[in-house]
Amino acid sequence: MAGTIIITGANGSLAIPAIQHLLSQHPDCTLIGTVRNASDADPNTTTLRQTLSKFSSAKTFIRELDLASLSAVQAFTASIASEISAGKLPALTAIVCNAYYWNLNGPLQLTNDGYEKSFQVSHVAHVALVLRLLGSFGPSGGRIVLFASDAHWPGKNGLAKYPPAIPDDLDQLLKPAADEKVDHFGLGFLRYANSKLAIVMWMYALNRALEKDPKLNKITAVAINPGNLSDSRALRTNTPPSLYYMSTFVIKPMRPLLRFMDPTMRTSAKAGADVMQLATNDAFPGVRGYFTMLKKDESSPDSLNEEKQQMLWAKSAEWAGVGKGDTALQAL
Repeated sequence: MAGTIIITGANGSLAIPAIQHLLSQHPDCTLIGTVRNASDADPNTTTLRQTLSKFSSAKTFIRELDLASLSAVQAFTASIASEISAGKLPALTAIVCNAYYWNLNGPLQLTNDGYEKSFQVSHVAHVALVLRLLGSFGPSGGRIVLFASDAHWPGKNGLAKYPPAIPDDLDQLLKPAADEKVDHFGLGFLRYANSKLAIVMWMYALNRALEKDPKLNKITAVAINPGNLSDSRALRTNTPPSLYYMSTFVIKPMRPLLRFMDPTMRTSAKAGADVMQLATNDAFPGVRGYFTMLKKDESSPDSLNEEKQQMLWAKSAEWAGVGKGDTALQAL
């Protein structure tokens, strides 16, 4: 497998072991890992760099990319497409949309683009990334890996206080009204869950468009719920102290017991290996759809509303600033 694989949020808890798995199993691939801060001032980027140094013969690159800026995404995709076209990089074989954002400890946040930050970073920026780079895949196709969560399904995640939903006015997802009450945790998690629901719905619409395209129909998209990761830094980032303490002193040490109540409870390393098996088509080659860990699964009933999928498909491209001339996909 000699193609290029892009993974966003490459210095994350799941991404680093995923990259280790990829480079150990496919040392001939080219890896581009994007991070918000590529300097060693970020200790997580330092850890990523140390991990990559163990694979000295591999072709790996760390690129800076702030998904909270759509202009940065556009510049990044233009650069990658140009490098592939010039033969400086092999054609793409996978895009792994791992990065996301949540804030469970503060009020609603907007990006400089004026969009709700969780929704832009988790969904809209990845829409722009994927659509703008579809033409940089090779004739053998490849895979788009999107990240879901059991949070997209009402009642399945113990942290949820409010059920996720796609409103009739889709613009409310991206430009919501100010919070009516002070409930940073509940409303912050709702914004995260809504982004995951949108991701799953968009995945179905993307697959329909890809299947109809004679030049791109060998590219398949999957959305994976990687499981509830007991050692994820996310449990200690932009979260209240109570979640930090629960993560440190309850979830991590009691993971073997908690698995009896939640079979998806596991480590980031195991999740990362599953993600890369899907990305490389080592697992379920050519299969599209929703996965829970490495098992083909059904997504929530709400996510299967095809009419809303198509509405969200059109709106997502609009939000991402992607028109017909910006993507190789015919059905936009």
